[in-house]
Amino acid sequence: MARLKQKNTRDLDKRLDALRTDLDQLQTDAKGLAGDAADVATGQARAAIRAAESVAERALRLAEETARGFGGDLEHWTNDNLDVARGKVREQPLAALLLSLGIGLLFGAIFLKS
Repeated sequence: MARLKQKNTRDLDKRLDALRTDLDQLQTDAKGLAGDAADVATGQARAAIRAAESVAERALRLAEETARGFGGDLEHWTNDNLDVARGKVREQPLAALLLSLGIGLLFGAIFLKS
């Protein structure tokens, strides 16, 4: 019976040693896995940042092109309407003077209240 106990104790010690070795290896592997996961996450974050920068640059280019287009359209519209306004002022100078005076008084009243 004593021999059986010693053999069981030795077998148990061997198994515990093997389990400790496996746990140590598992801990080392888990640390390596965490490091690899961090590297992958960093790489994905960098790729996402590059993609966001690309989208922002494209949006900026589109906004600039749109602003240039609106600027050109506004210039043409202003020039066309300015010619009409000049014609009206030449036809009715007194009415234009009174209208300008009224607008000036309105703005003066607004700014004096501020």
